Amino acid sequence: MDKSVDSQSQPSEVESDIILIGSGIMSATLAALIAELEPTWSIRVLERLDSPAGESSGPWNNAGTGHSALCELNYSPQDEDGKVDVSKAIEVNEQFQISRQLWSFLVEAGRIPEPSAFIHATPHMSFVWGAENVAYLRERHRLLSEHPLFEGMKFSDDPEQIATWAPLLVAGRTGDEPIAATYSDLGTDVDFGALTRILLESVTARGARIDYGAEVKLVHRTMDRVWHVMGKRNGEKFHHTARFVFVGAGGQALTLLQKSRIPEIKGFGGFPVSGEFLRTSNPDVVARHHAKVYGKAAVGAPPMSVPHLDTRVVGGRASLMFGPYAGFSPRFLKHGSLLDLFRSLRVHNLIPMIKAGLANIPLTVYLITQLLARKKTKFAELREFFGDADPADWERITAGQRVQVIRPEGVLQFGTEVITHKDGSIAGLLGASPGASTAAPIMLDLLERCFPEQWASWQPQLAEMVPSHGSLLSSDPAFAREIRERTTKVLELDRGEKSRRDQGAGPRPLD
Repeated sequence: MDKSVDSQSQPSEVESDIILIGSGIMSATLAALIAELEPTWSIRVLERLDSPAGESSGPWNNAGTGHSALCELNYSPQDEDGKVDVSKAIEVNEQFQISRQLWSFLVEAGRIPEPSAFIHATPHMSFVWGAENVAYLRERHRLLSEHPLFEGMKFSDDPEQIATWAPLLVAGRTGDEPIAATYSDLGTDVDFGALTRILLESVTARGARIDYGAEVKLVHRTMDRVWHVMGKRNGEKFHHTARFVFVGAGGQALTLLQKSRIPEIKGFGGFPVSGEFLRTSNPDVVARHHAKVYGKAAVGAPPMSVPHLDTRVVGGRASLMFGPYAGFSPRFLKHGSLLDLFRSLRVHNLIPMIKAGLANIPLTVYLITQLLARKKTKFAELREFFGDADPADWERITAGQRVQVIRPEGVLQFGTEVITHKDGSIAGLLGASPGASTAAPIMLDLLERCFPEQWASWQPQLAEMVPSHGSLLSSDPAFAREIRERTTKVLELDRGEKSRRDQGAGPRPLD
């Protein structure tokens, strides 16, 4: 650990060098990075459930989209003057390329034995209807298709062409309304639950310890500059110590950071949003659609509620998911308490939360509308994508909870926020999408902020693990293409055609 700390200010030994609270994709990614960079450091993971990835990282608790902005329209907003801003889309794609590089390194190093256990080549599409939306999508395609990270993206407003990409999108349409779509074969479907388990199995094989059923109740630091993490496991109290703590406990991270009393968490609040998906495993329906297709969000809807019709591959079996349908629950975790929201209230975050509420009345109206919507109304939203959808083929599943960040200035932030104590001894992650897809760059940023003494010495190894780290692929088209081709080969995404046949999803449509 950091040798710059005065040895007289803390005991010479602690139980663990690193404690990670929560066993989702963030903790698993951080553990994997530390195990490579500092293999002698001891790592302990504390998880309140009886298995990893039980909350937002679970495969049915998210859409499994490798968020690279190939299809997600909320990353390329349009202003009142009609100008389309694609800067966020480029940033998100850059971040996902870092995750792909890390996964590829771990495959080549033998840490991940079989990439097809968690990632599959899956085309990403954007789909809109109505003249104004078609014009928007055409402009978005013009801007992105010129960029090296979006190379090969196609646009069409011809229903026959769109039908070759995704037949369900055209089925049942009368042709009276203009439609348009973009198509990219660079997309992926990712089972972040499987990836989390694989990463944790890898680090435990090298000495890390995971305690399941361990619910953390308190995190605090004593005068000896050591963090004490306390709670209960299977009814018995536990007390662990470490020099560094990462709070990757999903929605529960906010309250645990508050209990740590670090000043950096003051003013932050959380707004929980629940969700549902419709799912079908009918092989006849699944075989007619192989893509992740994103539309435009309803007015007032949060970014996580952008409607999409997705191919999902979980446990080697292909299904289709549609949604999400947003709702509200005061729980901060899917398996949390109805008191979670109220327990997070503090004097210092009341005003920011009130400000955020007043500034987001359209969101409140949208959530109420979703809560009151009948099943028939919700199914009608699916039929805007798939006109011939049969209710008998679809079941409703509950998605994971998301806690959106409310910043101290009263802004409701959609995305992630890393909270780090000034001395780097504790950090935590707040927020949601595109979190899982960008876990690698987020954790690399955390390492730089929390371990400045080691950061310089890690650079040669990081360059091997993530070749583009510290640079922008978007500024070097040849390098971007080289990285994409390498990671595609290592992750076996060039075997997408074979895997589609194996899953019974049918062949790739011809252009």
